Amino acid sequence: MLRSMTGFARSERATPAGLLAWEIRSVNHRYLEVSLRLPEELRGSEAEYRRAIGAVARRGKVDASLYIRSVATTGRELTLDEAMLDRLIEQASAVRRRLGAEGRIDAVDLLRWPGVVREAERDTAPIAAAAMDLLAEALASFTTNRAAEGERIAQMLSSRASQVSTIVDEVRSRLPEVQSRIRVKMLDRLSTLSAEGNPDRLEQEIAILVQKMDVAEELDRLQSHVEEMSTTLASGEAVGRKLDFLMQEFNREANTLSSKSQDVETTRKAVELKVLIEQMREQIQNVE
Repeated sequence: MLRSMTGFARSERATPAGLLAWEIRSVNHRYLEVSLRLPEELRGSEAEYRRAIGAVARRGKVDASLYIRSVATTGRELTLDEAMLDRLIEQASAVRRRLGAEGRIDAVDLLRWPGVVREAERDTAPIAAAAMDLLAEALASFTTNRAAEGERIAQMLSSRASQVSTIVDEVRSRLPEVQSRIRVKMLDRLSTLSAEGNPDRLEQEIAILVQKMDVAEELDRLQSHVEEMSTTLASGEAVGRKLDFLMQEFNREANTLSSKSQDVETTRKAVELKVLIEQMREQIQNVE
């Protein structure tokens, strides 16, 4: 199944520690690049979260953020560092003696001083486990989202590949007529020359020129690429890079077809091929 590198998912769950929420989004990238935003207390679980994301995404720039919103009922016990508070009061009193009435001490300001009031340490293991469980749920939704987008891309690629195959058949069906026209045109040009030539040699030279302008091999290779694309799309692997290489091959044959063309209709078909190939190439840039 084809998967897009673009995806989004959000999952949240209420826990005793508060409301947990994972938000995952990704865009196309040459390799897999994972950026994690975690609460400081869960930094120790970062490697585990990265492995979980890497198990479902092979390419793409993935941004994953974990949010914890504490609720009133989950407030932790506060402890007061009385020794630090005493030192602060002593220093504040010294300032007040210098400033007089203007140097009053505000109790709230003292409590706001870093380290005076501390929250009791809490066990992060249950939170980390709940976050991992929620991440698995978010990644399942994320994978489904990418697969749905990948299916849309696969349908588009199949449609364009079918059009390429149709153009190849149309150009191939006109080959005898085009070759005959080239031969007649050359004979007409030769007839305008006053000098007489060896008929056998002339036929041989004409045959060589017609062969140089023959595009049958390019058409065969284009059809072979279409078949290879169909096989690749049916595989369940990450095929973005392989498809990108196929587009280069498609483009090479289309350019050769255009350069060899001695027929207006064939040239027009070569342009149509290039348009289809470019449309496929743009979509493949987003395939994992």
